[in-house]
Amino acid sequence: MNITDVTRAIAAATSVAASLDLPANDAIVLHNSNKLALRLTPCDVFARVAPVGQEVAQFEVDLAQRLTEVGCPVCPLEPRADPRVYTRDGFAVTLWTYYEPVTPHTSPVDYAKALEQLHAGMRKADVPSPRFTDRITEAEEVVADPDRSPELTDADRVFLSGRLASLRRAIDDRGAVEQLLHGEPHPGNVLSTKNGPLFIDLETCCRGPVEFDLAHVPEAVCEHYPSVDQGLLDECRQLVIAMVAAWRWEFGDQFPNGRRFGEEFLRLLREGPPWPTLDTVTRRLESGPHPPDISPHRHTAGIINRHHPTATRKPQ
Repeated sequence: MNITDVTRAIAAATSVAASLDLPANDAIVLHNSNKLALRLTPCDVFARVAPVGQEVAQFEVDLAQRLTEVGCPVCPLEPRADPRVYTRDGFAVTLWTYYEPVTPHTSPVDYAKALEQLHAGMRKADVPSPRFTDRITEAEEVVADPDRSPELTDADRVFLSGRLASLRRAIDDRGAVEQLLHGEPHPGNVLSTKNGPLFIDLETCCRGPVEFDLAHVPEAVCEHYPSVDQGLLDECRQLVIAMVAAWRWEFGDQFPNGRRFGEEFLRLLREGPPWPTLDTVTRRLESGPHPPDISPHRHTAGIINRHHPTATRKPQ
């Protein structure tokens, strides 16, 4: 969000909190992309704010309630407020429990166990959701339209379009078991708390093989997740690289140094296996002469979530 929208969004969130007798004299911006994440104080509430119609907040609220009921490691809604979406001044506001971050960050073993527990709970709490291939379609639309990706060369456009299509077919042809997934369980969407790791940002949930989720996490996490189909994981990692490459070339992309990331992901696709994890690529690029100027705790989240500042994945 731009500065004007951020100011209005903060006012909307504090107004909602005040109407619920939750004192919110100040708001700390924790993350700003297509959604604004705030810590409201002194009530200590985590607020997520997005323009009305550019979010799937009700889907996220309903899913969070269901997953909490079945014991999934997800950030729960704020218990002092009704579990619903609040609207103010054109913004949708949802209120969540705030957790103080703890150190050290979540270990790969705990990360893998939490993701396995999340997947197990999601099998119990199955709800209607888009398929992971909808994400591929979004990327394909960006690549196919020169008005949406004007700086992408014709050769790169043909290459990336073909790679996205071939990966869709390859993964579909495997006929892997599919279930409800987080969709983007990268480190930026995992809170390290005294209660253990908790997943946030449930609006990205979709149906697909668990390897699609694993393609977003560090390699060390995958090593501790049971019964992984390595061939499918490699295809899913390549797919994630291809999709992110497309989003980095979209006109109006707000990710700092986005073109540099877009060029790197295209290079990786042409270079071939082994396919790196997103956190590996991020660390490598940030160690270069011109690292992107973004929060050190949200790097991977930014690569993925800033691909489309005004659109989200909507449940079917």
